[in-house]
Order: sequence, then structure tokens, then C-alpha cells
Amino acid sequence: MDIATNPTTPEGNPELADAAPMPHAPPVIQRADYKPLAWRVPTTHLDFQLGLEATIVTATLEIERNPDAAPSSELRLNGDSLTAQSVTVDGAPAQWRMDGPDLLLSLSGDRHTVTIVTDIDPGANTQLMGLYASGGMLCTQCEAEGFRRITFFPDRPDVLSVYTVRMAADKATFPILMCNGNRTAEGQGADGTHWAEWHDPWPKPSYLFALVAGNLVANSKPFTTASGRMVECNVWVRREDLARTDHALESLHRSMKWDEDVFGREYDLDLYNIVAVSDFNMGAMENKGLNVFNTKYVLADPDTATDADFDAVEGVIAHEYFHNWSGNRITCRDWFQLSLKEGFTVLRDQLFSQDMRGESVKRIEDVRILRAAQFPEDAGPLAHPIRPDSYREISNFYTATVYNKGAEVIRMMRSMVGESRFRAGTDLYFDRHDGEAATCEDFVRAIEDGADIDLTQFRRWYSQAGTPRVAVSQAVDGDTLTLTLMQTAPATPGQPDKLPMPIPLRVAVHSRQSGALGSEQLIVLNEAEQSFILPLTGADPVVSINRGFTAPVVIERALVREDLVFLAAQDNDPFARSEALQELAVGHLIGAAGGTLSNADRQGGEAAIIGAFRSSLNDSALDDAMRGELMVLPSETYLFEAMAAGERKADPGAIHAAREALKGAIGAALKDELLALHARTSALRLDDPAGRGARKVKSIALGFLAAGDPECAGDLAAVQYDTADNMTDRQGALMVLCGLDHPARAAKLAAFHDRYKDNALVVDKWFTLQALSLHPDVIEHVRALAQHSDFTMRNPNRVRSLHMAFAGNPKGFHAANGEGYRMVADVILALDPINPQTAARFVPALGRWRRIEPGRAAMMKAELERIMAAGNLSRDTYEQVSRSLEG
Repeated sequence: MDIATNPTTPEGNPELADAAPMPHAPPVIQRADYKPLAWRVPTTHLDFQLGLEATIVTATLEIERNPDAAPSSELRLNGDSLTAQSVTVDGAPAQWRMDGPDLLLSLSGDRHTVTIVTDIDPGANTQLMGLYASGGMLCTQCEAEGFRRITFFPDRPDVLSVYTVRMAADKATFPILMCNGNRTAEGQGADGTHWAEWHDPWPKPSYLFALVAGNLVANSKPFTTASGRMVECNVWVRREDLARTDHALESLHRSMKWDEDVFGREYDLDLYNIVAVSDFNMGAMENKGLNVFNTKYVLADPDTATDADFDAVEGVIAHEYFHNWSGNRITCRDWFQLSLKEGFTVLRDQLFSQDMRGESVKRIEDVRILRAAQFPEDAGPLAHPIRPDSYREISNFYTATVYNKGAEVIRMMRSMVGESRFRAGTDLYFDRHDGEAATCEDFVRAIEDGADIDLTQFRRWYSQAGTPRVAVSQAVDGDTLTLTLMQTAPATPGQPDKLPMPIPLRVAVHSRQSGALGSEQLIVLNEAEQSFILPLTGADPVVSINRGFTAPVVIERALVREDLVFLAAQDNDPFARSEALQELAVGHLIGAAGGTLSNADRQGGEAAIIGAFRSSLNDSALDDAMRGELMVLPSETYLFEAMAAGERKADPGAIHAAREALKGAIGAALKDELLALHARTSALRLDDPAGRGARKVKSIALGFLAAGDPECAGDLAAVQYDTADNMTDRQGALMVLCGLDHPARAAKLAAFHDRYKDNALVVDKWFTLQALSLHPDVIEHVRALAQHSDFTMRNPNRVRSLHMAFAGNPKGFHAANGEGYRMVADVILALDPINPQTAARFVPALGRWRRIEPGRAAMMKAELERIMAAGNLSRDTYEQVSRSLEG
């Protein structure tokens, strides 16, 4: 349903009418308070009578006392918006009571059979947690606490159970019935119904439960494991989407083979099912044997998906498959250990993608994501360690810190011990904890034991928040260089003081005078300040540090412009080469935005950057994929963090103006080279082996041309759009046109929508391109798009495509009059009663107010206060807003 005129009230937005208010000030859950449950649930049997508006669930739990826990006669079964129709213990009516949303039972014996019947309405479940309806099908999302919306259960990750499930439904409505594990039986019922039974032999927590029922078809291809066992692999979608599933299925097979080869992990069921769902809060979910995916990460063909989309499908397919061992076979003891499965699995999917597409470009991409999402998180009021100590709503901790920084922390261990010893450590981890609910400490201890290394001090990475800063100084003495490093970590909420952490850094010393490149070595900074003696390779030494980004830190060094130009052109580590160009641009742009550059410095900085770009354009040794990375300027988000370091405050308006001015200078100075690059890459066919990198660099060149000569670039973009035979080129052209006042803009946007109006994922792109545009009227465009007949607040993909994209557009979001802030706050208030999890993810954009110049800071804070004053906020949004105001 469309957003009405006033989306923050039930009268103005009918979608709010059925939403139940949530209490303020939810309790704080502390990691230190963990205690194992007094009861185990060895087996769980679920019986579903499925319907879109009414589903009856009968849960039969075999329970027994837990000898590892303090004894208790009480069993707490978690619930959320549930009503028990009947409760029996050992076949007799039970004495039970409700405690808030939970059901409490008093039990006298050591073993019991508990049976509970509930009925639920999947069609009314707008939160998309638990069992819900999506386009005529039924599906589930249970991580983190969605299972309690299906039936009463000890819904915590350390309660592992073997599940048997029976589903019955109308066959015409739900011809396909799927669950975790292997299908053991199926048959026909009365009155057009049918049923299926599934059994998962591997104990799992309730958050990994999954069920799907709908009218679906499969793209199927078996996989033979290393031991010779045949696995039936299926990608299930709506019939009209079947032609776009080949890439997903091929990605699954590559993932299965890679995990066998690199980590020694073989799949353990007879079936592996992937189901694409249109309405989904997350990217995908690793439920054992039945992965439920957002359609965005399954469907791809050249006409509707960009090269980046193909990469994302492959990466997410791999991520969820790798969870079979790092998350499913070994799960989390409690939600504070979330990085145990997510950080490790992100590292595994990154290493996989490096092997599939090339290490250098992938590493640069991963670091760019870390800096854009996680560094700001570490510097703001929501900063937390990768293993948090407390939370109010666990959904708020599915963060870049837990995922991306968590991966970097484990990557550091791998860098310190080497690949073979790291593999020995992970083998030990899998062997030691298979079938268990483990902790981050269990993982670190396994690496410690398997790789024979003392990680006592390293454990601080798990408990301390914030991004460490490493200051670099050097002194030459004869034929050696003394490199002195000093680490500091800024105060973060609840952690004013930090202890030194081990920081592994790959370094090399080059000679600018001779061009000689030094050999690389790994040093580990363990102290607050430490010096290292390195050999020289010649005069004018230039240190290349944190090569490959071996540590998630900020390097602070004062290199002269000539040294950075040398590294950008000559360094033999691709990441270090890219990093030097980034440093060159960051220094110039922060100075320009802060008004500290003289005219001579401004001209000299622009000339140096243009020269470095020209070198990249003309370097025949580079492939286009790497050339494209060297042509990416630092993002405004990254510049924001760099400008706000220390006591300074960031000025988003000045940052945007400085960056656009530099883009314009590059586009004007290198117009001929950029036009030549565009012409060369346009001549390549879609199936050309070099075409992927060419398509990437082509649109980057078009963007610089648009900044330097808008009319020329607009004409070129219109031609690129009309002649494109793939979505990468078509979207790249439309992206440039969206930011220009060019005659072709409206026509191409209309043509794009008309061509793809029946494809929801491509319509999402259409919304996003306009929400992210540099057009001066972007706020008015977003307001109009929110009224478009294709927009709805009920679909998370559509909300993200418009409003989340706008929140990530520095030009529009940080509009000087505060309209961008108010628009995002309105979205939070409108969305929170419908889908709290998605609503809460908008809050961090406003929560950075303390690091911004006073005028905008006051407006951002005022919007947070307006949200808090509205009352009846969900736990998700309340926690984010309150921490943003208090932190």
C-alpha cells in the first residue's frame, strides 16, 4: 500500500492500523548473566495445518533435565504474539501460566512430553519474522527470535534438538511443501490436501528452523561430494523466474567444491534446497538444508542484473552454504557470540570470492565496504565490540562490526600463523565442537592450539570497540630504517580506556630514487609504542605499510606528495597502490573542505591526483578491473570520518563540494583519455573475457566526464543506454543521467521503468538510482517516488531501494535545511509499527550527529528526539534511538 499524505499516523497510513505498540525501555540482556537452561529438548515434532490466514501448529517436545545446569522445576517457553489453544504434559492437561509473552510450566519429573497447540495468522505478519505469507506462499524467518512467533519453545541458540516435521495443506495452493533436512514421506489427504514429512538428523537450534509452502518450480542439478555421495541440489522460484537461476545453482556447486578443497568440509544431507522469497528482511538465511533467500541474491541474467549483482549472488550463495559448518554444525551458545558464526563465515566467503574473481580487486572492495559501514559504526554512539557485552534487541547487532570487522579479526589470526597452521586450527575447531553451541573463546582456543600460538593478548580484539589508529614515524641509520609505530584507540561508549592489541602489518621499504622495491615482511605491533628495524633498498626510502590491509586500523603518517605519487604508480602490492592514491585524495579533499589549502596547494594537489589517474589510465600492465579500482575516489562517508577525527567536526556540505570539484577537475583535464577509454571499452562484446572489467571502468569514466562536461557526458550516456546489451551498461548510463539536468533524463527513466515494470528487482534499481542521484531536486524526486504506485512500505526491498538509498546519499540526506533528516525520521516512524527490524536500521544515519558541524547536528538530534517522543516504539528502534541520544 502506498504511503499516504501523513505517513506517521494511522489515519494517514492504513498500514499502521493493525500494528501493535511495543513497550518502552525493554530490559538490558547481559552476556555475564548467561546460564544454561535447566531443561534439554532432545527431539521436537511439529505438525502444521497450513493456511495463509490460519495455520494450526502442534508442537510435541521431548524434554529432559540438563545435568550441566542448576536444577529447576520451571520450564520457560518463549512466545511472541501467541495464544496457546491447549497444553498437555505426558498426555494430561497441564498447569501453566503466562508471564508476559512466555508460557511457564511447572514440572516434577526428569523427563516429560510437552504438547502445545497454537494457531497463527501468517497473512497478518508484517514483521516478516516467524511464519508469514509472501505473494501467496508461506515461508519462515526465525533468526534471531522468530521461532517464538510460531510456537512456544525455549527459543535460544544453545537448545539443540532433532526436528521431525509434518506439513499438510491444500495442494492447489501449496503444491510444494519443504522443511529442513531430508524428505522422509509424502502423500495425499482428503478434500484436495496433501502432506509431507521431513526429518533433520542433525541437532539444531530453533533459529535454524525453516518451512516453505507454495507454488514453486526448481532448477535442479546434483552434486557429488568428495566421498562420492550424491546430493540433490535445487533452486526453487516462481515459474516466471526459473530462467534466471542458472548462476545461483552454479555458484552453489562451486561453493560446495571449494569448501571441500580449502576447509575440508563436506555436505551432510541428501538434499540442499534454496528458495527465493520476495519479502525478506535479510539477504538470506542458512537454515539447515533449506536456505531461504531474498530474490535479490538468487535471480540474475545479463539483461536484468549487473556484474556486481552476479558477484553478490555468488558471494551470498557461498556465505549461506559455508554456514552449514560454521554456524549450523557448530552454532552459537548465545547471541553475544554471533560473530563466531558470522565473522568466520564472512571471511570464508571473502576467500572464496578471491579465488573465483581475483584476490587484489576483491580485497580492495572488501576494505571499501568496511570503511564505509564499519568504521563509522566504530566511531559513533552505537560502537560495540565484535562480541558485545549487552543488548536490548538482538536484531540490532547484525552489524558491520559483528560481520565485517569480525571477519577482519579472524583474517588477522590467519595472517599471523599462515594458511596451513590456520587450517590446522579450523580443523581442530570443527572436530572439537561439532554438534555443539560454542563461543568465540572456543574458536580462539582452537586456533591457538591447532596453530601453536599464544593469543592471550589477541583476545582484546573481541572485547574492545573502536578502530585503532597507528601513527607512523621513521628514521634512517646507515643501511637500515627504524620504523616506529604507536597505537591508540579512541574512547567508545562504556570503554573510555583501551589496552594495546596485537596489530599484524605487512610492510616493505621501497626506494623512490632508484625505483627499487623492497621485500615484504610481517611485523606485529604488540605494545603501545614499538620500533622495528627494516633493511633499505636505496635512497629516499618510502614505507609501504598495512599491505593487503592486514589489520583493520587507520594508518596515520605524513608522507610527502611525491612519495604517495610514487606508491600509487609503482608499488607492487595492488592494495597498497590503491591506498596511496586514496591517501593522496583524502589529504587534498579534507584540506579543501576545511578551507586550509592555499591556492598553490590546491593546484598542486589536483595536479598530483590528475597525474596519478593519468598513469592508471595509460598503464598497459593493468587490467580494466584493477584500473577501475584505481579510479575510485574516497567516498563522502569515508571523508566524513577522516574530517571528524579528533576534535574536529565534519561538514558534509563542504566535503560534497570539494569532492565534486575534484571530480570536475579530473573529468576536464582527462577528457580526451576518458573518452578514448569509453570508446575502447564500448567496442567489447558482452561475452568478451575482458568485458567485465571494461564495463566497470566504462561507467566510472562516464561519471568523471559528467562532472567535467555534463552536456557531453549526458549525450554519451544516452547513447550508452540505447546501445547497451546488458544491465551493467544500461544502469551505468542511467546513473549518470539521473544526476544531470539533461533532456534525455526523463525519457530514459520512463523507458527503463516501462521495460522492466513487471520485474520487482529491476524496479528496485529504478528507485535506487533516483534516490542516490546528485540531481539538485533529489529530495523532491524521492517524495514523489514515495507516492508512486509501485512503492510500498510492506516490502523491505522496496523500502531499502528508495529510503535507505536516500539515507546513504550525502547530498540529499545532509541538505542544509534539514529536509533530508526529517524525511528519514518520518520513514522510521511510519515503518516501525510495520517492520521494526527494518525501521531500526535507518537510525544510525541520524545517530552520527555528534561528529557533524553544529547547525546540522542540532537538526539531526531534534529528529531523534521527535522519534523518541512519539512513544510506542519497538524494542529495535527504541534501543537504537536511545543509544544514539545517550552515546
